[in-house]
Amino acid sequence: MSELNATQQRALAELLRLTPVIGELGARFRDAGHQLYLVGGSVRDALLGRLGNDLDFTTSAKPDETQALLQRYTKAIWDIGKEWGTIGARKKDPKGGDWLIEITTFRADTYRSDSRKPTVVYGDNIEGDLLRRDFTINAMAIDVSHPSGTPQLVDPYDGLDDLADHLIRTPSTPELSFSDDPLRMMRAARFASQLLFELTSDVRAAMRSMAERITIISAERVQGELTKLLLSDDPALGLDLLVSTGLAAYVLPELPALQLERDEHAMHKDIYAHTLTVLQQAIELEKRRGHSPDLINRLAALLHDIGKPATKRVEGGKVSFLYHDIVGAKLVRKRLKALKYPNEIVDAVSQLVEQHLRFHGYGEQEWTDSAVRRYVHDAGPQLERLHMLTRADCTTRNAAKATRLRRAYDELEFRIDELKKQEELDAIRPDLDGAQIMALLGIKPGPVVGEAYRFLLERRMTDGPLGPQRAKDELLAWWASRS
Repeated sequence: MSELNATQQRALAELLRLTPVIGELGARFRDAGHQLYLVGGSVRDALLGRLGNDLDFTTSAKPDETQALLQRYTKAIWDIGKEWGTIGARKKDPKGGDWLIEITTFRADTYRSDSRKPTVVYGDNIEGDLLRRDFTINAMAIDVSHPSGTPQLVDPYDGLDDLADHLIRTPSTPELSFSDDPLRMMRAARFASQLLFELTSDVRAAMRSMAERITIISAERVQGELTKLLLSDDPALGLDLLVSTGLAAYVLPELPALQLERDEHAMHKDIYAHTLTVLQQAIELEKRRGHSPDLINRLAALLHDIGKPATKRVEGGKVSFLYHDIVGAKLVRKRLKALKYPNEIVDAVSQLVEQHLRFHGYGEQEWTDSAVRRYVHDAGPQLERLHMLTRADCTTRNAAKATRLRRAYDELEFRIDELKKQEELDAIRPDLDGAQIMALLGIKPGPVVGEAYRFLLERRMTDGPLGPQRAKDELLAWWASRS
């Protein structure tokens, strides 16, 4: 086992100095006759110099004992995870830190072959608790209740070595670890993306042979892990691991299906490779435009072409994917609902996939102001994301074509900005509202009001703001012709 290097020693010393709650909790549990260890991701991130405000502990105390000790330490506690052995708390310290704390009794979770929920068995020592953890880099602990009063590193499975070597390895055999919790196979891919670490060959082999076991995990947990992966620095790396190991075939089958198709714009390049490139370019645009990691943007980039396998046609040696945007939007809605994503995410991603081809053709023919208004209106609150998706979707190796597309979209964005200065483009609506329509036409609420509203909206789209008087005149003329 490696010793802490000087940088890591300083990192841990600084962690303990800046986080007085660690020492305070350690003393309280020690005085009560219990052991307390800072553990898992908290230790890993501290050694990597990237600790957040979450502190995870494990203890010899049972949940009721932990809850009693925390109640004397802070008023902000919760027991929502008590059946799993976990008590949560929040504590602010005099140095200004605001810490989220989770303390879990030593345990060993296992899944039955047909169960979606783990069976919780409490353990009686730190080594056994660490053995049940997912990866060696998360199986290190700091004894903060040591009798000497000096925190001690506990690393029985050489996690420090693997941290130094940038390796993802399991404390027990990968087969046993993944059998205990199959979601760890997805977590391996996520850590590869988050930390830019390599999977050991036995971990990768176990993921291939056990991929089907991911089906016993609930959709909510799969979705949570997929989301964390997509929001990592390099999700393409982890997604490729899910595909190459066969896991994606069970959790996101539309992704590996793209490997069988060919992009109509570059016959030598498969759509799967194109998709990962679009995702990477969408992330780069996020950063350049000053956005934080955006799940909707990344899901749209990942799924924008999933309608192509179902719409592929070959005629005269030419490949086409007619209406793959519309088909893809339906497939997106079905897949994201199956993964239990919230409706607002499902709706936004489906809309972006359906509209991601709307821009094409702009460079060949001049759009009228009416067409620009419709583009903005139909995109609605997703306009900025549609900008990014459309730009990211250009992966051609033809430099002249790429430049032409970029300039065309630059021009479109410029025209949108110019129209915004002249009109209320972000909230295009008729010049008269429903109440004004009913008063002018002398009608009551009903379907006719909606027809009149849509007529005025169409006039607004075509000619821009009409003004109240012209809107009234045109509405009355419409009403007369309708009658």
